[in-house]
Amino acid sequence: MGLRRQLDAAGRDRLPGHLSIVWEEVRNGFARAHIDLETKHFAPNGFVHAGTVVTLADSACGYGCLASRPDGAANFTTLELKSNFMGSAKGGRIICEARLTHGGRTTQVWDAEVKREDGKTMALFRCTQLLIYP
Repeated sequence: MGLRRQLDAAGRDRLPGHLSIVWEEVRNGFARAHIDLETKHFAPNGFVHAGTVVTLADSACGYGCLASRPDGAANFTTLELKSNFMGSAKGGRIICEARLTHGGRTTQVWDAEVKREDGKTMALFRCTQLLIYP
């Protein structure tokens, strides 16, 4: 079973699965995913919920981190995250691309960009992941 299928299976009954995140590509240093927006992704004001956007970006960075662990690292956890919003969406698809910015032995720093399907940037995201060893 390929990495993407393993991650799909692992997240199916967890938050990424509940939000219907679709994994397009996950490899060392990179992850790309999208969400086709449904009612469950929106805040009561009719715009996509900020938590949906942050969950998409954080999940992309986390799945990328799993694919980019140094030898011996068993897992990871998020130490810090930050998001800057420049726009929102009222429907359609949102897409996230995450890239490894720093790949150290104990931490990784990831940058992600979430865009609407028309290419307009909705949010920039950065997180730091702590690598966990047995």
